Amino acid sequence: MNFKDKIVWITGASSGIGKALAIEFAKAGSLLILSSRKKETLEVIKSECEAFGATCFIQILDLENQNNFIELAKNINSKFKRIDILINNGGISQRSLAKETPLDIDRKIMEINFFGNIALTKAVLPFMIKQQSGSIVTISSVAGKFGVPKRSTYSASKHALHGFYESLRAEHKNDNINVNIAVPGYVKTNISFNAVLSDGSTNNKLDDGQAGGVTAEKCAKQILKGIKKNKKEILIGGKELVMVHLRRFFPSIYYNIIDKVQST
Repeated sequence: MNFKDKIVWITGASSGIGKALAIEFAKAGSLLILSSRKKETLEVIKSECEAFGATCFIQILDLENQNNFIELAKNINSKFKRIDILINNGGISQRSLAKETPLDIDRKIMEINFFGNIALTKAVLPFMIKQQSGSIVTISSVAGKFGVPKRSTYSASKHALHGFYESLRAEHKNDNINVNIAVPGYVKTNISFNAVLSDGSTNNKLDDGQAGGVTAEKCAKQILKGIKKNKKEILIGGKELVMVHLRRFFPSIYYNIIDKVQST
């Protein structure tokens, strides 16, 4: 796949992996729709992307409130005549024990990470079906492959994405629509800073895992390579990815290790 002149819509584009993806697609000559809740920050990212000669459009979007997603997708498609790639990157993480997390916080995480994600996909999907082409990319996590302490609902939301998008891929195999799931491990972003605690406040600190993770730029480059090769699952990270393979091939060893994990 050549990304030049492709219409690429990225959620969570104001920081971290989303920002890095925007810049990589800009370098590749794509036309970008940048979305998040933060207009001022998106304006800065827009300027950075335009420095590489890219055309950018800002579309404010709140994944927790999906009532206008169909209208937004119609407007985007009307303006640009097609949507080639949708990157579902926006989301929120968690740092709280299940027993201490009120149900309303669980619902908030699921609303943003799962329902917001698939709502935008469902809004864009009819246009990709009509044009008989497109790529839908969702940014999951190794937490979507196995659970660890203090990530119960976050992990559940990512597991749910895997089930949804694997089904979606099978349903639209004849529509020339690619479905790619990116599975980052530790990436050095602000995800742990913004993670929600049991009382609804934010974590406001960088986890050791994130601090030692791959850069968002390296992560973005690997995601673009994976999209270009139409990899069904794109694993990104370091030694933490060993757990994914242990879980699959040596479950007894995996469970012995995971039982000793003390997540922060």
